[in-house]
Amino acid sequence: MSTGSLTGRVALVTGAGRGIGREIAIGLAAEGMAVGLVGRTHGTLSDTLKECVKRGSRGVAVTADVCRPGSVREAVRLVERDLGPIDLLVNNAGQVDAAEVPVWETDPTQWWRVVETNLRGPYNLLRCVLPGMVARRSGRVLNLNSGFAVRPDGHYTAYATSKGALLQLSDNIADSLARYGVVVLDISPGAVATDMTAGMPMFRDNRTWASIPYMVAVTVDVARGRFDGLHGRFVHAERDDLAELVEQAEEIRRTDARTLRLRPYKDDDPMV
Repeated sequence: MSTGSLTGRVALVTGAGRGIGREIAIGLAAEGMAVGLVGRTHGTLSDTLKECVKRGSRGVAVTADVCRPGSVREAVRLVERDLGPIDLLVNNAGQVDAAEVPVWETDPTQWWRVVETNLRGPYNLLRCVLPGMVARRSGRVLNLNSGFAVRPDGHYTAYATSKGALLQLSDNIADSLARYGVVVLDISPGAVATDMTAGMPMFRDNRTWASIPYMVAVTVDVARGRFDGLHGRFVHAERDDLAELVEQAEEIRRTDARTLRLRPYKDDDPMV
């Protein structure tokens, strides 16, 4: 049941025309949040906007390619013009390798497009949205990440590399953002039954999917600030006990857990 707990706040969601981005946008709208919907296809964005408006939310749909800085700047300008300053950025737009093949058999153009969408896209949004958040000393960023970020995979090298780099980007900016009260989180929803994931050969026979409504609820809690103590960390919504992570947030920060780090090979490993 909606509580209206996010009324008066503004979110920008990329990849909002379909899949998990669409459901996240609708879920935030149901809680009273105004939503800026960004994606490449006007028709699907318009459909999402209609659903958000049915929930009593304000919204705007803007067609943009997240890989193009100018396109992103204009999208952010329009969202802020129509809705106000952005309180929550959800970097959801993403692509995956077209085929399960080793890197030497990949199509170079498609491989790089995946990396651009999954890494340069979030960077472009961060570059445009963070100055306002920093100036206001308030804001939250949710990067939709993946378990591929933290484990090697020889058949989805573009996707895994880009998601690992996105996680490293969040780690690199976390300390500087903390000084201004801005939170960044990387959360994996697990394997959800979107067109992109269901089309991956490795999931061809999969019958058990992670819950999209649960990830929507997690995103709402991100917007509410429930996970602020996990700033700069990686969370796996499907597998983690989120209540336990919140409870252990101080220890997680103290031990530098849930970040990408080299494992020492001995106690006095010089790289520790």
